[in-house]
Order: sequence, then C-alpha cells, then structure tokens
Amino acid sequence: MGGRSGSWGDPRGSFSSARRFGVPVTPEEGALPAASSFVARPSSIGKIDTGTPVVVLSAQNYGSLGIFRSLGRLGVRVYAVDADPRRPTASSRYLRGRFPFDLETATDDQAVDYLVRVAKKLGSRPILIPTWDETARLASDAYGALSEHFILPHQPDDLVLGLSSKKEMHRLAKRDAIPTPDVTFPADVEEVRAFAARATFPVMLKGIDGNRLKRRTGRKMEIVADPEALVRLYLEMEDPADPNLMLQEYIPGGDDSIWMFNGYFDANSDCLASFTGRKLRQTPPYTGVTSLGVCLPNDVVEKTTRDWMKRLGYRGILDIGYRYDARDGSYKVLDANPRIGATFRLFVAKNGMDVARALYLDLTGQPVPTAEPVDGRKWLVELGDVDSFLRYRRDGKLTTRQWIASMAGVQESAFFARDDPKPFLGVLSEFVRRKIGAASVSRPSAGAGEAQESESTGATMATATGGRGHE
Repeated sequence: MGGRSGSWGDPRGSFSSARRFGVPVTPEEGALPAASSFVARPSSIGKIDTGTPVVVLSAQNYGSLGIFRSLGRLGVRVYAVDADPRRPTASSRYLRGRFPFDLETATDDQAVDYLVRVAKKLGSRPILIPTWDETARLASDAYGALSEHFILPHQPDDLVLGLSSKKEMHRLAKRDAIPTPDVTFPADVEEVRAFAARATFPVMLKGIDGNRLKRRTGRKMEIVADPEALVRLYLEMEDPADPNLMLQEYIPGGDDSIWMFNGYFDANSDCLASFTGRKLRQTPPYTGVTSLGVCLPNDVVEKTTRDWMKRLGYRGILDIGYRYDARDGSYKVLDANPRIGATFRLFVAKNGMDVARALYLDLTGQPVPTAEPVDGRKWLVELGDVDSFLRYRRDGKLTTRQWIASMAGVQESAFFARDDPKPFLGVLSEFVRRKIGAASVSRPSAGAGEAQESESTGATMATATGGRGHE
C-alpha cells in the first residue's frame, strides 16, 4: 500500500473539506476547542459505554495483542484484519473475530473495499486502529472513503507520510528546530565514497523506509565501523532502481540512552494522555526494538513532543523515539511513528489508562480521564529479551546476575498474561520448533565440512512474533 506524495505547506495541513475524527465540521466549528477543553476530566475510568467495536489492522505482533487485551478487558468488541489466522496473537480470548485479508500485498483500493465490507458486516461504525506505517498511511490517504464507515482521526494532508518517512521527518525536525542527528541521503555509491572519506566512524546505515529495507534485506539498519564496510554494505543493501538508504550520525551511548514518548492527541492536537520512558535493552541488540523498557519522567522529551505535534496539527496516537546525546546535552529525535507503537503497554497510568483507551474514549465522545504514569513500571518482551541477554553477555556487557536483577519492577510482558495464556503458549511453541529446526540445520551431515552458522535467535524471535517488530 503506497502513501501519497505531496508538498508541505502550512504545517497544520489543509482543512478545506475536512472531517475531524469522522464528524463533519464547518470552518467555524473547526475553530472551536474540543469539548474536552470545557469539561473537567475525571481521575478514573469508571463506567464507560463499550458499544462501539474496534477493528485492528493486523494481528502480526504483540502491539496488536496489547490492543486486544487493553480494550477487550473493558468489554469492547475487538476484531482484527490479518492474513494469517494462525498467528499466536490471534488466539487471544479478547479477540472477538478475525477477517482474513493480506494488507501487505493488497492495493489501496482493494484494502479500502475490503474494510468497507468489514464495517458493513459488523453492522455499525467501528473505530479503526492501524498498527504499522503502511496501514497508518492507508487510513490517512483514504480517509474520505473510510470515514463514512469507520471512526478514525483525520490527519493534515501528508502528515502521516511525512512522519513515517525518515527523510521527510528529518526535514520537518530541521524546519521546526527539533534536535536530530546529522544525516545524508546518497544518490549513488560515489556519494557514499565521498561521505566515507570525510565521515567520523562508526556511522548508521538505515532505511528511509525501514520496513521496505527489512523486506529486501532482513534488517532495518547497520552500525558501520569503517569506510570499506560502508561501501560494501551500501552496495549489498541498496535498491538502485528505488534508492532507500540514508547515512546517519552515530550518537554514542547504550540502549538506555534511547527515550520514548507515547501519547494521544485529540481533534485540536491537545495531548490528553502522555508517557515517557527509556529503553533498557533492545532486540536485536544495539539496533532493535525494546525488549525491556521502563516508564520514567522526562520533561524535555514530553514538552518537545507536545509542542511539536501541536504545531504540526497531529491527531491520534503517537509513538516517537529520541536519543540523548551526552556530547551536547540534547535529546535528538530518531523516528516518529504516526500510529500506536508495539511497546504501548509499557505506558499504563495508575488508573489503568493507556493510549489505546484514551483514543477509544475520545473517539466515542466520552470523557478521557487524566493519566498519571507509574514511574518505574517495567515491561518485557519475554523471549526477545532472552536473545538480547545472550548476545550482551557474549559481548561482555551484561552478566547473568545483572540480567536477573533487571527483572525487578516488571509489571507486564508482551505475551504472557494469566487471564489470556494462549498467545504466550503459541509463541513459546513456535520458538522451540524453530530452535530445534535451526539446530538440525547447523548439525554437520555425513561427509560434510564444518556446520554452517544457524540463523540468529533474534531472527527467530522476529518470525515467531509476527515479523514486523514495530515500536
């Protein structure tokens, strides 16, 4: 599903024929503050109307599973559109139904037609929740057609595309004076060689569209140590017909220098729920998604994000990452996901609020309670963190004792839940099967030479959890 291309003019986008959050508005109405601005917000969730169903685009990873559980525990009917009904996440007791459809291979028109049929089948106007960048772009680009059948935020023109493309996001950050790493977008290998001749190594080699690069190469980025390796990896990973690689300044620091913001912004781009936290470990190690995270306050990250999204006119759930640069004391934006992130259940307030619940309440016209974060709350991707521990221990960066001690404060994990055990059992079963298969492949056969190195456990976990691994 391709996103639209277009120029950025007014940072709030065009509203000439806008419908905000599925409700038609006139320019005069559009100038008014949201109703939530006039009403004192409750401190607890209380009794809510759960009559509006939710359709989640994909059951691929634990982020989708988090949505099923978060809303399902409130009594909301949650459905998923996904190509593979056998995924472990799709076995959740909180998923009311599945609609089999391959969103990855469908054209935008095919996807919209199918989603309209889903809404008609449900017999009501559900809330639509994208879970990866392409589905977020679809929801934004096809808003006119989808909003007749679904409730969803209405984004300014091309904002979703601008935030999900690392190239466009970098341009927006520079325009709005948001600290960001230095980047170069080479057109060919000669420009890479010229960059290598003057660069300070290591550097990051990343996909402008990380998901497209992962589909092509199996990885989203590489930390590159020297000029020769940079040229070799560029030639290996780039698509000459459609260039998609960027060179980014490497910011020194461990996994815990990466900060996250999760928030929900209403029709006026006011933030009704916000959380910040820090990565403690990643999977795959050094360049992956969060395998262990902790919720902690960061006023700089929170204010920077709130103010920037208000200027951009952003609406809906946002997941955005920064890296602290000790060299100048700044937090530099790395990437912005204009959708719910897979790590969102790290961020749960004392009253049970999270960004999925904030979206549901706001889009159904109900009061959104205040959300006081639980500082120190930890969240874990079970088997993914085991993989990370083994790698970090091998590299001399983490001992077994330190790893065990880091589990203190874990209040929730990605797959395991006492009230919903099937997804974890399914993932564990897949993990064991793949480990056995990898071991048999790496075992030398009669007459063979040395065994070939089996695929990494990180790759195994990526497959077991659905493959996309979005934050």
